[in-house]
Amino acid sequence: MASVRTVSSMNIHEYQAKELFDRFDVPSPRGKMAESAEAAKAIAEEIGSDLMVVKAQVHAGGRGKGTFKNGFQGGVHLTKDPADIGEIAGKMIGETLVTKQTGDEGRLVRKVMVADAVEIKHEYYLSMLMDRDTSRPVIVASVEGGMDIEEVAENRPEKIIKQLIHPLAGLQAYEVRKLTAALGFKGPAAKEFGKLLKNLYKLFVSLDCDMVEINPLVETKDGQVLALDAKFGFDDNALYRHPEVLAYRDIEEEDPREVAASEFDLSYIGLDGNIACLVNGAGLAMATMDAIKFSGGDPANFLDVGGGATKEQVVGAFNIIQSDPKVEAILINIFGGIMDCDIIANGVVAAVQETGLKLPLIVRLEGNNVAAGRETLKASGLAITGAEDLADAAKKAVASV
Repeated sequence: MASVRTVSSMNIHEYQAKELFDRFDVPSPRGKMAESAEAAKAIAEEIGSDLMVVKAQVHAGGRGKGTFKNGFQGGVHLTKDPADIGEIAGKMIGETLVTKQTGDEGRLVRKVMVADAVEIKHEYYLSMLMDRDTSRPVIVASVEGGMDIEEVAENRPEKIIKQLIHPLAGLQAYEVRKLTAALGFKGPAAKEFGKLLKNLYKLFVSLDCDMVEINPLVETKDGQVLALDAKFGFDDNALYRHPEVLAYRDIEEEDPREVAASEFDLSYIGLDGNIACLVNGAGLAMATMDAIKFSGGDPANFLDVGGGATKEQVVGAFNIIQSDPKVEAILINIFGGIMDCDIIANGVVAAVQETGLKLPLIVRLEGNNVAAGRETLKASGLAITGAEDLADAAKKAVASV
């Protein structure tokens, strides 16, 4: 099987989602991406619509209500004049947009999408995702689109429609009719929605998606049914089958630490604490973070080195951890099942020597060949604090900061 670097979570831009919609004949407004004000104006002239929209392309929600650090308000703007498109894009590109999801640091806007704006008759919510309880695809829809679906589900659960799909049979005609009727589509719009739903399911399965969310899906005043905005999630384990999707990855939108972690096949998520974790196994990593919290500390990251950590991975992990200025201590928690604790211990010693680690380092080893591993750490002469169990390791880590 072909290999591909681990991507812990990959988002794609709105203009890229539109490219996928076009590929699978899922109707959406005409639009293209621009990286300059001049290109944005040219696209607007090419579209030639009476009403167009300019959207900042960043991996964050709340763009419409966001504020640029240059004082320009909003990451989504409507206009009727193509000349305005260039001016608006010029105030977005190269500027930092702050939204409710970006934090105060905001996100630098490098691209915008210029698209045809449509006259909306009604907004709907539509998504396809994998249902964890049944391991089947499920379609979730609502007549209340354009808003937070979690809020709708909590306060008006009767407005949420769900349809499980048999993974072998696929989306059936009667299921399409059921969803069409439940959402209230009639006449030509019903036919348009049915076609969109079938093509969207084909996209979902063909690209190994674990989520496609369209919010809003709209019916226009002239009877079209269009996907206005979309979010995609992909099965990371299947990305090797879709290099064209992996090529959509925009590392400039990602945490630099997570980008570096993917280079070493590490699963890393940065957090806000000051005690870094280096653990083998996702479940053990979660337990380690819980133990740190229970002992009164705050974890700085989730970092899973997997079942066969190498010296190179440990060195890479140390470098990533030390690039976070908030980190004041490191807790290594390794359970040697298949893994040999002595091999891990030698990797840790070599990594400390290579990186010149100055932070307090607490190491808990358990499992296969643990006695030899602990002896290797003691014999290294390095400032490594051993721990008997997880609770002991967490207490020592918290006490070291």
